[in-house]
Amino acid sequence: MSALAQDTSIPSAKDLAPVPRERRRRWTYYSLPVYSGAFFLYLLIPITFMVVYSFNQSHSALPQVTSKWQGFTTQWYRQWNGVPGLGPAFILSIKLALFATVLSAILGTLLALALVRYRFRGKGVTEQVLFANIAAPEIVLGASLLGFFITLNLDRGFTTLLIAHVMFCVAYVTITVRARLSGFDPMLEQAAQDLGANPWVSFWKVTLPLIFPGILAGALLAFALSIDDFVTSNFVAGPSVTFPLWVYGAVKVGIPPQVFVLGTVIFSAGLVLAVTALVFQGRAKKARPEPEEG
Repeated sequence: MSALAQDTSIPSAKDLAPVPRERRRRWTYYSLPVYSGAFFLYLLIPITFMVVYSFNQSHSALPQVTSKWQGFTTQWYRQWNGVPGLGPAFILSIKLALFATVLSAILGTLLALALVRYRFRGKGVTEQVLFANIAAPEIVLGASLLGFFITLNLDRGFTTLLIAHVMFCVAYVTITVRARLSGFDPMLEQAAQDLGANPWVSFWKVTLPLIFPGILAGALLAFALSIDDFVTSNFVAGPSVTFPLWVYGAVKVGIPPQVFVLGTVIFSAGLVLAVTALVFQGRAKKARPEPEEG
């Protein structure tokens, strides 16, 4: 009797459910990965060309970059300062970018804190000016700054370059730090002050560590924009010659291989910073305690 009952048992709904057929993926499924790969390849091809041909020999009387491979050499890395004017222009660009990065990071962070936490007259105008600074063409910024410096009778040089670079870098830092502050919980600062910390200590011990990734991202962006700028710098540089301005002048007679060497150094330094930041972020995520269940 038990055997008969076992044979006539009702099958479960899982047994009666139809076996789903594997859906065929449409061609649109692959469109985004293919497009992304092609886009990154488009960006990396010029950089790869620069890095590879920085090791290319040149047998001409005046060494110039050529698309013809003439042999592997590290000569240009040993003679990176062998072209008159190139070394000082590169050092000036690095110095200018460092000063502009520090100043724009400080001013941008303070401005972001003011825009997020306080209400004041002219707040809307300030925000519009920041976005207009980013959206305006560089030639407009350069021409307006040139007219401003001429009106003030200010000699063009490193000072005018620094003012111009801080002007267009501070907007990017402000927007980056502001995005970080939008998710910041002000009750953390209130808790620190309840425990006896004054406003400066609560900012230094609580606020700054939490918004530091945004400050660092804005500072790196400002450094990249400053060292890469040509249009605005061409208006306000005066007798000072930055690395992009020197390269622009060298294009007319032929680019020496040392330009590729210095470009490779700048790219490698940025790559090392990016990888280091990713490593630290990964370690920070692993160090966070996982929430207990139940």
